[in-house]
Amino acid sequence: MDLDLHGRTALVTGASRGIGLAIVRRLLEEGMRVVAVARHAPDDPPSGDVRFVPADLSTADGPLVLVDAVGERLDVLVNNVGSAPPRPGGFASIDDDAWQQTLDLNLLAAVRVTRALVGRMPSRAAIVNVVSENAMLADPLVMDYSAAKAALLSWTKSLSKELGPAGIRVNSISPGPVATDLWLGHGGVADTVSAATGATADDVRRGAEQSMVTGRFTQPGEVADLAAVLASPRFANLTGADVVIDGGLRQTM
Repeated sequence: MDLDLHGRTALVTGASRGIGLAIVRRLLEEGMRVVAVARHAPDDPPSGDVRFVPADLSTADGPLVLVDAVGERLDVLVNNVGSAPPRPGGFASIDDDAWQQTLDLNLLAAVRVTRALVGRMPSRAAIVNVVSENAMLADPLVMDYSAAKAALLSWTKSLSKELGPAGIRVNSISPGPVATDLWLGHGGVADTVSAATGATADDVRRGAEQSMVTGRFTQPGEVADLAAVLASPRFANLTGADVVIDGGLRQTM
């Protein structure tokens, strides 16, 4: 299916690795011009019409550098940047600074980037927010992250209602465990749980896999394919939706 994205402009945050980098690659395959935003460019940058812009989106002024980068028109905005630091010490170990850092990166970064760029978005543009299964399946191991993502999901719904009459669609993706460094890399969730419980990181990974009906982690490219669909103007009446991709982890509401 032709997604009608060729020649359009997209901006993707958190674009140096994992889901964000996979989305950049997927949109480039569709013939888009992509502005990829991260603190640092990836070690193996993709080829194509892509420009990497360094920015710290955890700060209030970080998104301001993006306005000139997108030019006069932005067709697709993918708010992907985020971080899920595990909290094996529990609720009492999460101080105010930790809460603020988590909210800044997982909620306010998307709010600030959207506020800075929405004036460049025409009718038939699309915003795709990468939320998380933890927005609904709150987890004490990532308590502050779960709360921030729940707020991001709610904001996505509200924004879709405000921008819908202008022809700008706003949807979200809620992945379950994804095979990225956040889960499986050095210092990721598997490593942290392993250190706290005495189980091996492989045991933690296998336990997560067994909780999903498919028995495996979602691949970053699968999330990227979904982002491309939600970005496509072919789905012009799809807005305010949250699409869950979690291998059947959440089986009932």
